[in-house]
Amino acid sequence: MSIEAAAKPRQKVNPLLKLVLEMGPLVLFFIANYKPELFKPLVERFMAPALFEGSSGNIFTATAIFIPATLVALIAGYVLTRHIPVMPLVSGIFVLVFGVLTLWLQDKTFIKLKPTIVNTLFGLILLGGLAFGKPLIRIVLDAAFDLKPEGWRKLTLNWGLFFLFLAVLNEIVWRNFSDNFWTNFKVFGTMPITLIFAATQVPILMKYEVKPDSPDGNAQEGS
Repeated sequence: MSIEAAAKPRQKVNPLLKLVLEMGPLVLFFIANYKPELFKPLVERFMAPALFEGSSGNIFTATAIFIPATLVALIAGYVLTRHIPVMPLVSGIFVLVFGVLTLWLQDKTFIKLKPTIVNTLFGLILLGGLAFGKPLIRIVLDAAFDLKPEGWRKLTLNWGLFFLFLAVLNEIVWRNFSDNFWTNFKVFGTMPITLIFAATQVPILMKYEVKPDSPDGNAQEGS
């Protein structure tokens, strides 16, 4: 099956609701880190209260909220569209695994490593696929647009390198700055950087877009 054939029409979600589902868990993580007292009665009911004592308890509280919030967002997205994009699904699995390890072993390193590992994984998948002539960016980003082969290759290369950049950036931040700074970076650093980078890719989308009535478009429909 071709990459183009992998994309199937699916029910669209209101853009505002889509944003809530994507950003909601991260916003709750941010709030729980700064105002853990709002959530401690809830999480301490199901976990050891000692886990949330001291300054390190903030990030444990945030992680305990982040896990179910991410799962709820994935389930809600699936109920609404009968589809879960690759990136949120993989990220959600890592949130579950590394979040549980963080709380079970009482080691906040795991939740901080999660962005590094996920971004490295996506970067290597994209660049590795490109090396074998498989521009996988459409699948990874769940793209709904059509590009000429050269456009897919350029987009795959750019996003593959960008994911590796985010992985290195996360390593620098969590290893050299405080928990609060790292949390701020996840919300107010990573997201704006990603949006800015995505905006720089728009010229590629416009240049290599396949029009429905173009020869490329007709060829893809028949593939």
